[in-house]
Amino acid sequence: MMADIEELTRAAASGDSNRVRQLLEAGVDPNGVNNFGRTAIQVMKMGCPDICRFLLRSGANPNLQDRHGIALIHDLAREGHLDTLSVLVEEGKADINLRDGNNKTAKDLAEENNYPNVVSYLVRRHQAT
Repeated sequence: MMADIEELTRAAASGDSNRVRQLLEAGVDPNGVNNFGRTAIQVMKMGCPDICRFLLRSGANPNLQDRHGIALIHDLAREGHLDTLSVLVEEGKADINLRDGNNKTAKDLAEENNYPNVVSYLVRRHQAT
């Protein structure tokens, strides 16, 4: 089963949405940890909302943080991937207030990296809660 988890994380990291879907449909654990201690959602190619959606609908935890406190929402905000971030928040119920190891939220990271569309989205989501 570890080989399947390795394959899932490789497919997610490379952006192979068809293979991710096949593996998830075959019952591979979306929260399984690879040899590097990471899950598929933690290593997925950021500009792939379909992969994010497949993983979330299969039960992937959207709020997993690495040893530095970084979760996918932090990476997506820092890099300006609003398409995938919106899937993570709306379908995965990701915590938009989650703080990384430097005590920064996704909104903080989007502001620092000049992604006003991400900041605006996160502010609207925060106000809706």
